[in-house]
Amino acid sequence: MSQAVGYAATEAGARLAPFQFERRDLRPDDVAVRILYCGVCHSDLHQTRNDWQNTAFPCLPGHEIIGEVTAVGGDVTKVKPGAKVAIGCYVDSCGTCSPCRHGQEPHCENRATTTYNGRDRETGDITYGGYSDHIVTREHFLAIVPDGLDLERAGPLLCAGITTWSPLRRWNAGPGKQVAVAGLGGLGHMAVKLAVALGAEVTVVTTSVSKAADARALGARDVLISTDTDAMAAARGRFDIVIDTIPVSHDVAPYLGIAALEGAVVLVGVIGMVPAFHSGALLGGRKTLAGSIVGGMQETQELLDFCAEKGVLPDCETIGIQDINSAFERMERSDVKYRFVIDMRTLAAS
Repeated sequence: MSQAVGYAATEAGARLAPFQFERRDLRPDDVAVRILYCGVCHSDLHQTRNDWQNTAFPCLPGHEIIGEVTAVGGDVTKVKPGAKVAIGCYVDSCGTCSPCRHGQEPHCENRATTTYNGRDRETGDITYGGYSDHIVTREHFLAIVPDGLDLERAGPLLCAGITTWSPLRRWNAGPGKQVAVAGLGGLGHMAVKLAVALGAEVTVVTTSVSKAADARALGARDVLISTDTDAMAAARGRFDIVIDTIPVSHDVAPYLGIAALEGAVVLVGVIGMVPAFHSGALLGGRKTLAGSIVGGMQETQELLDFCAEKGVLPDCETIGIQDINSAFERMERSDVKYRFVIDMRTLAAS
């Protein structure tokens, strides 16, 4: 066992505070990673509040991890000490079911192990995440950080990036395709950047006129105000792909309305019930309403390599770990463009 330190919530709604714990000894296919940076996801806030009624406390969040390998198990061949690596939302899965064998580890039929608030497959211990000094994971769940990718800004690619990259690739975003991105937050701004880099023509759909300039600065060609009924009517049937990043329950019918013949509306933001809608919104135009969560390890590596090649990175604000509670408060107010990243070197001051 190795001694570790991080920031955790001890009960629902508690402020995060310094927390000491133990990481497991390395198994043959394990890798130990010193954490350099960790992105802050809205899911971290939800979990520490137990908003989804599934949190195991203490809860130590963080699943957008960039670090350096410090030690490897005897069977590890993928990396050596000193390698720069990335860890996302999962650290284990069964490896034998059909989704796992086809590179879709998040959909493991025997439940993939989340980086935090999960259960170790062998011991049943709670998993603790990236708001800490180091972490241990199976080598399969490491991605290699390509040369040239900014370590300080790369973390959110492991959640916001892959969450939007996976459906963009699945529905073939690229030259000649019209892509709409609904919502312009952490997920939305990555969807815009990635779709533009893939060669698609991108429109941001938002309720806020004030976000128009930001959307265009990120590379969007157009902005559509969703509360403008005339503008939405004029856009009917226009978009091949609609990436819906809106994080709260909302009516999906208007977004089906702007989808093209055989177009797809992909939900990546909301977790929960959405209002009922008339099936004609799907039947007319043979449209698809789909959902998508993050992506498998092959997709994740593909994303990091693409971002290094194209120079695509999230817009980030770097903070010290001591500022995490105020960052949560600001995140609730949408007072960040567009993701916080923790410099884990600041943990030493705690």
